[in-house]
Amino acid sequence: MAPSPQSTDMVAHKKLNPKTTKLEFFGVPGTFLLVTTLPFVVYGLYFSCSEETGGCPPNLYYLGIYVSQRFSNFDGWMSICDTQAAAVFAGWLVYMIACWRFLPGDWVEGQKIRDGTVQKYKINALPTLLFTLGVVSGWIYKYGPESFTFLYEHYLGFITATTVFSYATALLLYIYSFGPDKLLALAGNSGYFVHDYWMGRELNPTFGSLDFKSWSELRPGMIGWVLINISCACEQAVRRGGSITDSMALVLLFQGLYVFDALYNEPSILTTMDITTDGFGFMLVFGDYAWLPLTYSLQARFLAFNPVELGWGWVSIILAVNALGYYIFRSSNAEKNDFRNGNNPKGLTFMETRRGTKLLTSGWWGKSRHPNYMGDLIMAFSWCMPTGFTTPLTYFYPVYFFVLLAHRQYRDDEACEKKYGDDWTEYKKRVPSRIFPGIY
Repeated sequence: MAPSPQSTDMVAHKKLNPKTTKLEFFGVPGTFLLVTTLPFVVYGLYFSCSEETGGCPPNLYYLGIYVSQRFSNFDGWMSICDTQAAAVFAGWLVYMIACWRFLPGDWVEGQKIRDGTVQKYKINALPTLLFTLGVVSGWIYKYGPESFTFLYEHYLGFITATTVFSYATALLLYIYSFGPDKLLALAGNSGYFVHDYWMGRELNPTFGSLDFKSWSELRPGMIGWVLINISCACEQAVRRGGSITDSMALVLLFQGLYVFDALYNEPSILTTMDITTDGFGFMLVFGDYAWLPLTYSLQARFLAFNPVELGWGWVSIILAVNALGYYIFRSSNAEKNDFRNGNNPKGLTFMETRRGTKLLTSGWWGKSRHPNYMGDLIMAFSWCMPTGFTTPLTYFYPVYFFVLLAHRQYRDDEACEKKYGDDWTEYKKRVPSRIFPGIY
């Protein structure tokens, strides 16, 4: 008796979406810990570096008293909820979707995924940023900096709004992933709820022609981060009678250029692990919507209530550090992209693999296996230098970022070990450093 079309489809579906047997992030206990504690880190950074609680960091004894008094009753817990912030956040998402829909942009193809299909993506994140900055600049010019301090003043409310949104969205995406004909992420189909909720079951949740994951990656949080920084600068300007410090200007410049560069090179994210490999679960949802805009803006928020004047000497040093990081980041990525596209203008050496592919062994990629991460980390440190050296809290970002990139490098190594086998072992002998040459 011939198998029914339905049973044939089920077999094909299981073959295309195999059961996840190797759990990430220390399995169920690790992912449960991350899902339940990461929002507290964001809240903790706010209360540990806040004018409201007495400084950055405040006296731990008085911080303990403040927290115990504030959260001693139901009203105290509800005080972190902010209906105005929630409404603005909801409006922001609608605005971002409208910009994606109506602003011009090219449609480009991503990489072929394992079911043989090729996803198409609308590339217009940069026009969205520029249009938004035009609107905001006009608003501030007409109504003054005091008219754009809302994001700074309602910072705590935005933490709550984005956190609630992240939990709810990740859950809806998890449920949605059980629909028919879904391509699942290879790391998100374990059958353990909390693990798959964190990793994301479906690889590319798509609604109509909107790829929700790639849209979330570069729009609401990234552009929101720039606006939060501007709001913090406006708060500082109001307190200082209309001017901002050189330190605040550097933070706006560095982080604004970083976002501009990311959006200008929007097609490059289509080859990253986030898009090609990871599902869209709480890990990426919370990272895109809450963690990125509300921890990366810590330096600007600190400077809003603790202005620092650097002087030309320190400004020059910090500019040089940032320029070095950017040069390493951009030139190493250019080497990689040229080589992937069949170009080798520098005559870089490489090793052939049994798969027929080539691995760079000179240039930046001969110094370490992830030189772009090195550049990223140097830039991350330079973003914090304008805050001075009076508090370690404003240097949270490069510490966290190193942990993130070290874990990503470990995952890359595992994937390449499976892909290349003994060739990867040989490659690691030729290029032993992971990120920092001769150090790590």
